[in-house]
Amino acid sequence: MSNPSAAILVIGDEILSGRTRDSNLHYLSCELTKIGIDLQEARIIPDNATEIIYAVKWLSSKYNYLFTSGGIGPTHDDITADCIAAAFETEINIREDAFKLLESYYLTQNIDFNNSRQRMARIPNGAKLIDNPISVAPGFQLKNVFVMAGVPTIFQSMVQSVIPSLISGKPLLSKSVRISRGEGEIAAALKKIASEHEDVSIGSYPYNDGEKIGTNIVVRGVDRNQLEAVMEKLESKLLWR
Repeated sequence: MSNPSAAILVIGDEILSGRTRDSNLHYLSCELTKIGIDLQEARIIPDNATEIIYAVKWLSSKYNYLFTSGGIGPTHDDITADCIAAAFETEINIREDAFKLLESYYLTQNIDFNNSRQRMARIPNGAKLIDNPISVAPGFQLKNVFVMAGVPTIFQSMVQSVIPSLISGKPLLSKSVRISRGEGEIAAALKKIASEHEDVSIGSYPYNDGEKIGTNIVVRGVDRNQLEAVMEKLESKLLWR
């Protein structure tokens, strides 16, 4: 039985413009790998309703889980919640439990709970709130889509909130070996080893440190014995000339 699959949809003009560097993809991929969920696709799209709705429909139908990052704040360009509602053809309204969470938080912070901040309590009908221990404003889950903030610390806390609810698989294991030979020199032998172990992913990554060239080989799979068998072949057939 294969591991559950997942995708991430990173939403925000600031990411595409280079103004903000995304770190949420890296964090999510590491956390899902630990629990045996295969992150198979990542997309970065602008704050455009048509693009968001289309991507959510497609990715949520293709994978077991879809995680979104960004666009659930208090400003006019935070349109992700509305787009999720549109994608699943449901209404979006102020949710009483989300409203009370935010109202209480801003009261304790002595900050005006104005109309803009109240927008963050708008949740699609039928969604489940995702806890946000950093700034209280919740994310939400609708069907197999987890909608989370773009701020890295908040995104990470939300990921930790939802991980216990996910159906996991076999954690992905990896091993690596550094070979002081170019890819062109080892490609044929590497191809043969890969064909003999189709359940193991074998990637080759060339390096040039200014003095020497070589290849880093990374082996990934869920079966430790298979990984060990591949590593033995790599070391016996490629490491030594």
